[in-house]
Amino acid sequence: MPTQTRRQSFEARQRKRANMIAAASTFAVLAAIVLLVPLAPGWENVKRSFFNGAVFAKTFPGLLNAFVMDVAIFLWCAPLIAALGLIVAIARDLRSPALYPVRLLAIAYTDVFRGLPVILVIYLIGFGIPGLGLPRPWNSPYIWGSLALILVYSAYVAEVIRSGIESIHDSQRNAALSLGLSGGDTMRYVILPQAVRRVVPANMNLFIALQKDVALLSFIGPVEIFRQAGVYKSLMANFTPYVGAALIFLALTIPATRYADYLMNKQSKARS
Repeated sequence: MPTQTRRQSFEARQRKRANMIAAASTFAVLAAIVLLVPLAPGWENVKRSFFNGAVFAKTFPGLLNAFVMDVAIFLWCAPLIAALGLIVAIARDLRSPALYPVRLLAIAYTDVFRGLPVILVIYLIGFGIPGLGLPRPWNSPYIWGSLALILVYSAYVAEVIRSGIESIHDSQRNAALSLGLSGGDTMRYVILPQAVRRVVPANMNLFIALQKDVALLSFIGPVEIFRQAGVYKSLMANFTPYVGAALIFLALTIPATRYADYLMNKQSKARS
């Protein structure tokens, strides 16, 4: 078994010391919260309104059922966002002068939908298009709310993918062209595989945000977890259902966030 060098031993001691300090400080903060918050004058009212065990047990199964709709909306939006984002990113990278109008349209698309708040786009599309008097099912808020999310998030995904494309050095593009590959084949076989691999962690963070923003569709009608929590709050005059909804979101987003961080750290170590 190889022995550690003096430098490695020193770094190991420093890591151990840092971990002990971090654990102690974390314990101190948690202990302060646990001990001091219940001493606040209004704690009993807050506890009764937000942390009511009986209300939580009664509403949690219904919230889980409503969350299925959130997941369903996410599942049909995510692949469409990925596809549209990829198309827009490629359009923004077009270098032929004849295709400049397509590139200009892609630039305008990303500028507009990255510049608008998600909730505003949801309102404009979710209320505006059904207002045209379309027959069912084309007046469904599920369709137009999903479209609003797709348009907004595709703009962000496109910019992330474009940053990955631009991170590939031009020498690789030139080498591929010199070997006889066409511009399309160069993008397909040389540029995109590397670019997409580099931006996976960043796009994962966007899709985590998408899962949370699905709740915004409740403002135009779909009964998903946020709206269901609001219904329970009105029926029981208690805010505990919102806490239950928050816990369900956290149970999904925290593991996904940690996995995205793992991918980013793995990518950073591979580059160093």
